[in-house]
This record gives sequence, C-alpha cells and structure tokens, in this order.
Amino acid sequence: MLSNKAKYGLKALMHLAGHEGVSLAADIAAENQIPRKFLDAILLELTKAGILSSRKGKGGGYRLARPADAITAGQIIRILDGPLAPIACASRTAYRPCLDCPDESACAVRDIMIDVRDSMALILDRTSIAAMRARGKRADLPLR
Repeated sequence: MLSNKAKYGLKALMHLAGHEGVSLAADIAAENQIPRKFLDAILLELTKAGILSSRKGKGGGYRLARPADAITAGQIIRILDGPLAPIACASRTAYRPCLDCPDESACAVRDIMIDVRDSMALILDRTSIAAMRARGKRADLPLR
C-alpha cells in the first residue's frame, strides 16, 4: 500500500512539474493539502536523492532537478517507501528469506508476490511525473 509520504511526494512533484522556476514549500503544502512539516521532510529526502534542487533565502524554493518526464513514479516510491515488493522474499533490492519457509523455490505465495512486484514495477517505472500530471486532468480531456 502506498504511504502518505509517497502520495504527498508524488503530489509535490506534480505541483513542481506544473510551475516554472522555484516554488516555496508553503505554497506546495497549501495548494495540495499537505501538512507543512511532513512536506518539509519529504522535500529534504527528495533533494538528498537528487530529484529536487533547492535554494535558500530570498528567491529560493524547490524545483525539479531534471525534467518531469525523466522522473518516474517508481523511483519516487522507492525513495520514500522502499522496495515495491509486498513481501521481503519477493524483493529485488531488500531481499530477506522467510523464516518459516522450508522451500522458497516451491512457495506459491512468493511466486505470486513476485508477479505482483513485477506488474507494479512495470507500470510505475514507465509512468513519469509528467504523465501523472496529464492523467490528473483526464476529466478535462475530450472523449476519445
């Protein structure tokens, strides 16, 4: 399940993708109904990960460090929430065996959770912040 941290991080990035120049954390928080202190921690984490750049002082704020179409939802979720796998034994990056599993290679639970992980990764790693921003306006688009 997606945490509020990742959800708010994605919202903040979509906000920044729609603004030229820098945006203040207070403006991002207010326009997206994100608790300010929580957002500050998220923005700091995304800055440390190289997703955002920030400038302090007059004229300062946050901006995307690279184009919105070069940042994926999968990257952000992994930065803010960790691995996508629903269970540790199905993770590629944080693998841990189950203590109660006698034969991992024959475990049907692990097998289906690997499929879940792969399906989620396929969608999230192909979906950029720019594409998410466009999806958010789906109701405004003419019928196809």
